[in-house]
Amino acid sequence: MTHVSAVPAPTRRPEPGDWTSFEELAELQRARLPRLFERAVRSPFYGNRYADGGAPVEAADFESLALTTKQDLRDCYPFGLLAVDRRELATYHESSGTSGHPTASYYTDEDWIDLAERYARKWVGITPEDTFLVRTPYALVITGHLAQAAGRLRGATVVPGDARSLALPLARIVRLLAALDVTLTWCNPTEAVMIAAAARAAGLRPDTDFPSLRAMFVAAEPMTAARKRRLSEIWGGVKIVEEYGSTETGTVAGECQDGRLHLWADRAIFEVYSPDTGRISAAGRGRLVVTPLYREAMPLLRYNLADDVEVSYDPCPCGLVLPTVRVLGRAGFGYPVAGRTVTQNQLEELVFALPREFEVMFWRARATPDALLLEFEAADDVRDCAAGELGAAIDAALGIPHRITPLRPGTLVPADALTAERDILKARYLFGPDESWDKALMYQ
Repeated sequence: MTHVSAVPAPTRRPEPGDWTSFEELAELQRARLPRLFERAVRSPFYGNRYADGGAPVEAADFESLALTTKQDLRDCYPFGLLAVDRRELATYHESSGTSGHPTASYYTDEDWIDLAERYARKWVGITPEDTFLVRTPYALVITGHLAQAAGRLRGATVVPGDARSLALPLARIVRLLAALDVTLTWCNPTEAVMIAAAARAAGLRPDTDFPSLRAMFVAAEPMTAARKRRLSEIWGGVKIVEEYGSTETGTVAGECQDGRLHLWADRAIFEVYSPDTGRISAAGRGRLVVTPLYREAMPLLRYNLADDVEVSYDPCPCGLVLPTVRVLGRAGFGYPVAGRTVTQNQLEELVFALPREFEVMFWRARATPDALLLEFEAADDVRDCAAGELGAAIDAALGIPHRITPLRPGTLVPADALTAERDILKARYLFGPDESWDKALMYQ
């Protein structure tokens, strides 16, 4: 890598190659902090927080700052963190609001360049030769818009496949993949499996009938190594490239060719917060704390993303001088079964370690105090064998009582979810004598 400068010019955001050591990377971060502090206190939230003095000015003030929490974002809804005039905003977004209280996020045009540049740091590359199918929501969350912006930044043809939309059922996505010779996709891992199942339902083989597909970008769900391998196998060995981020921050980490997620620490400062001790450190295991360095509309200072992670500064074979992160998500959260805590990641490793020929794609489990109840779909000729092998694996790995129920395909994921081609009709006002007008003003 060519060394340019530890501190890029003000009009240029840093890129890998602008530093050769973690010390230079830290210098780059510190140089940006005064500008970030100046912007942050323009927002009502940080302006009020530091109204009585103690506002950060120099890089040395950073470690004394209190964390910004998700509850702070909820309390500031919608514009309590706005640091620019509203006329400068390019987009407005909200989280999915799973807690019942959404958080707002907003970005300027300049913010969007930063967002797109970070997302586009894919080791497989995004090029003008690519046809990029975006299969994540284009609603208030940022995911679909983020991929579209990055794809256009790199000159790719973007296909806005959306997700959770009646206008684009799985069967139509399969048709688009084949007809457009799609080369790249963006979705969550479960959606990638659902599309593969829909392809099979259409009489296609996902491992051979989509030769143009070269990589799938995935995020939103922590993945075990077994699940990642199986996903690649299902799709004929295509590269599965992980991404990590949020609506509040955009992309914060991307995968290198050696399979590790690197935090984009030239664009943000990352720390690890221990909820048990209250300590904040540069590395280790705990909750990820993010301070975006180039945010205009909504600066965030030490924002506790509340995801369980493990951060390391050990060297990576890829050569990137950036910390790595393992996203644990809910991996550490489990339920007690017969005196032992069982997690989703443990079960996922066992399910997807089953032989490929069993073609187990869909499963679910319930933890009770006395036993684990697990169901999965499999074809008639392998169902009992798969159940036996999975039961033996649970005995060996977990040693807990369990009951495994193999199910016919279509039980957990109905066949019509994979095959239906729905037409979305615009509102109608005039009907013929034999037509139903019960949904006259509704889109259907």
